[in-house]
Amino acid sequence: MCASPHKPVEGSEFASVGDIFSAELNGDRKKPFDMRSVMRAVTDSDHLPFERWARWRDAESVIIWEARLGGFPVCLIGLESRTVPRPGFVPADGPPSWTAGTLFPQSSRKLARAINAASGNRPVVVLANLTGFDGSPESMRKQQLEYGAEIGRAVTNFRGPILFVVVSRYHGGAFVVFSKRLHDDMETAAVSGSFASVIGGAPAAAVVLSRKVSARTEEDPRVVSLRARLGSRTGKALADAHHELADVIQAVRAEKLKEVADEFDSIHDIRRAMRVGSVDHIISPAELRPFMIGALERRLATPGG
Repeated sequence: MCASPHKPVEGSEFASVGDIFSAELNGDRKKPFDMRSVMRAVTDSDHLPFERWARWRDAESVIIWEARLGGFPVCLIGLESRTVPRPGFVPADGPPSWTAGTLFPQSSRKLARAINAASGNRPVVVLANLTGFDGSPESMRKQQLEYGAEIGRAVTNFRGPILFVVVSRYHGGAFVVFSKRLHDDMETAAVSGSFASVIGGAPAAAVVLSRKVSARTEEDPRVVSLRARLGSRTGKALADAHHELADVIQAVRAEKLKEVADEFDSIHDIRRAMRVGSVDHIISPAELRPFMIGALERRLATPGG
């Protein structure tokens, strides 16, 4: 049986697991939530999951459970979807905390090890709220690229079915390491309202679409008006006008960044991911557990499954 969808979600602002998928409360799927509550809601209530490598330091953003789903033993993988405090000394060039949906060097290594450990004896099920790999200088120094590649190698070499389900957001390098091209026996699905793209809306607006953001900022009536007044100012009044213009440009640019990011996300929604073949199915939140059980039954019923 599925755990009650009305169970309070500890460590987040949601009162129940169902609220995480609510269009009204979390339409942009960016609010933090407790992934373990979601994992417990989809697993069998008559079997207590066992968490592997729970004390693996610097790998707290990845959760590995040995669980049962519809009676099937599975390696269930979740990604922390809230900020996790970082204990101990924090290098100046590293992240101050483990951010939601992000893979860091040791969490990448932990994820690859979990997939390798399950190969040939039980399916892997991933509940993904995954915005990509951390790119801080510290992570690059600590072999982020190598450990990220280990995930792709583990997926490629995995013997058995892999079920990858997007429950919130799916961006960045995850598209590479969990590509269906790497593994023939992989099925992908996404909960309706999720977002999936090679790059998220915010970084797309800041980097790829920065010219569009800059153009919209310059065309904004507030910026145009202040620039027009500069020609009539001299001395201190001109300096004050420049300071005011700089402040207005900063505020307007922030607005335009969000505007362009929202437009990008609205285009690159989960339906587009399905049209281009990145996702096989779009399911409602209520279908999450039944779908996962059905997918395991289909995969395990096939020869070699």
